[in-house]
Amino acid sequence: MRRVLASAIVDEITPGGMDAGRVFKVQVWGQEPHDFTRTYEIMAQSDTIAAQRGIQQFTDEMDALSAE
Repeated sequence: MRRVLASAIVDEITPGGMDAGRVFKVQVWGQEPHDFTRTYEIMAQSDTIAAQRGIQQFTDEMDALSAE
């Protein structure tokens, strides 16, 4: 299994308080050979957590593609 290198940009869609779940649009893109771009809507308490979850989801998808 090859390592997946990815970056993310996060935009808040629905604002909320620190305790409330907020919805973020997370755009993730990878480096060769995983040079794809994916956009996810993720509910999280912060943009940092949303970015981490988006990158994890992207990594899981790329690992699944590599396994095929």
